[in-house]
Amino acid sequence: MVATASLSCENAATMKVLVTGGCGYIGSATARYLRENGVDVHVIDNLSEGHRAAWDGPLEVLDLLDRDALHAWLKGQSFDGVIHFAARCYVGESVTQPVRYWRANTVPVIHLCEALEGVPFVLSSTCATYGEPETERLREDHPQFPVNPYGATKLSAERLLKDRSAVDQGKCALLRYFNAAGASTCGHYGEAHDPETHLIPLAVWAALGSGQRLSVFGSDWPTPDGTCIRDYIHVDDLAQAHFQALQRLSSGGASDAWNLGTGNGFSVREILDAVEAATGKPVPHDEGPRREGDPARLIADSTKARSELGWQPLYENAAEVVETAVRWHQQHPSGYAS
Repeated sequence: MVATASLSCENAATMKVLVTGGCGYIGSATARYLRENGVDVHVIDNLSEGHRAAWDGPLEVLDLLDRDALHAWLKGQSFDGVIHFAARCYVGESVTQPVRYWRANTVPVIHLCEALEGVPFVLSSTCATYGEPETERLREDHPQFPVNPYGATKLSAERLLKDRSAVDQGKCALLRYFNAAGASTCGHYGEAHDPETHLIPLAVWAALGSGQRLSVFGSDWPTPDGTCIRDYIHVDDLAQAHFQALQRLSSGGASDAWNLGTGNGFSVREILDAVEAATGKPVPHDEGPRREGDPARLIADSTKARSELGWQPLYENAAEVVETAVRWHQQHPSGYAS
């Protein structure tokens, strides 16, 4: 054991938290949210996917795959919790590079668990662990049969943390979120991936003329307007949930899993309408065939998170989420390179 937990904290002001991948999209939003709520935040990021400009607090540039370097840095330190975001997250890439994904998404969790015995662990997980949806709204007890390596690696990380918790080596909160979206209301922080695969930024780029025409994968789905329906959750609402999950564990709550989504599904066409309304410009797009593996609907049942974590999303409709994203992309046409 290299570092230990100190669970006697009575409020957020006394908490010292490690955030891995804290220069990434959701990680940086969570790091900022924690700091705004009085938490002493320390970030680890190797900056392979994250951006230094997304986080202006303490940063250790370190690769979690380097066990010796990680353990040396953690030696003698004490944390009240770790929130783990560092991972690879492209479904298509995971299919073509499965070994890379198994290494990137499972080995760092092992290294952290070795060094942080007893420390509560909040995992950035995904609805991709469920696989093909069997119900219109997914609950936490939905069978978990992931259909791609990305979902499988996240499920394996969940299993490791459950096993660790079962032998009292550290509680865990497994947060399975749906479609992360949006940007900070100030317009200074937002989504900047390379490559970008998410619908909202691609639609905004197309409307603003800074990206290619959008491809709509299928217009003949069994939905009201024929396009896929997804649950879009604002990045700041995700940040709130991570904070509340850590507070639950630190105050004696049991390990568990929670879905993070608004429970409101919006179709691709509804998102395009919202982007057009926010930008005042049409979204150039082409309609193509369905994409293999896409379900018609993917919507969260977040009742459990609302009742047990006290989580209440502030952004519950597509227009509000899209407006924040448009503001970010208008002010930062080249992302953080702007």
